[in-house]
Amino acid sequence: MEAKPSSTSPSTFVDQLVVPGDVILDLSSMANQTIKLGGGLRQDGDSISVMKAGTLRFTKPNKYWVESSHKRYVPSAGDNVLGVVVDTKPENFLVDIKGPALAFLPVLAFEGGTRRNIPKFEVGTLLYVRVVNANTGMNPELSCMDANGKAAEYGVLKEGYMFESSTGLSRTLLSSPPYPVLEALGKKLSFEIAVGINGRFWVNASQSSTVILVGNAILKSESLSLVQQKIYLEKLLKNIQ
Repeated sequence: MEAKPSSTSPSTFVDQLVVPGDVILDLSSMANQTIKLGGGLRQDGDSISVMKAGTLRFTKPNKYWVESSHKRYVPSAGDNVLGVVVDTKPENFLVDIKGPALAFLPVLAFEGGTRRNIPKFEVGTLLYVRVVNANTGMNPELSCMDANGKAAEYGVLKEGYMFESSTGLSRTLLSSPPYPVLEALGKKLSFEIAVGINGRFWVNASQSSTVILVGNAILKSESLSLVQQKIYLEKLLKNIQ
């Protein structure tokens, strides 16, 4: 059966689950408006339809896209990720970045790195790193430096706890403006957070209870609409002094 454009306002679908075949926009009723389409959407005449299951997102002034939650991460050059050291070799560290293959981090891929000051990482060390190369059929290459050769925010993430999430949630946490849940938690609680685009995030705070609360709240928020998130956070933070 051929799908017909919906007469419902596109805002009705924003932050809601959509599936292939759903028609979320009818351009014939949106004269003189320029719409930008992101991943998961396509135009067929005056209709904008969904191509993959996920959550419809919108950002001002006029961009729509479908955000899918995947457990598997496909490395791409320039990505900032959280990696776990799984082995050490004379020339590099082998790092799990949640991709299809282990990545390697050269022992000299650090600011001011020389043979005399090679870092010593134990197996299990958590690192915030940048993907430098990610070619098909080859292990991704990592670096603990930015494009200018500076350490910047990269390096070992000490203490705290790493949470496994979907790549969709990671992208949401890194979005601008700030993710509402993250913003609300930050106003009430004191904590540090590092987010990898590979579906991992790290939280650190002076109290372990805060780490657990923040991590669990972020994970739970993925399955909630914006209205549900607000209600959930109000209840969660109400009893926190």
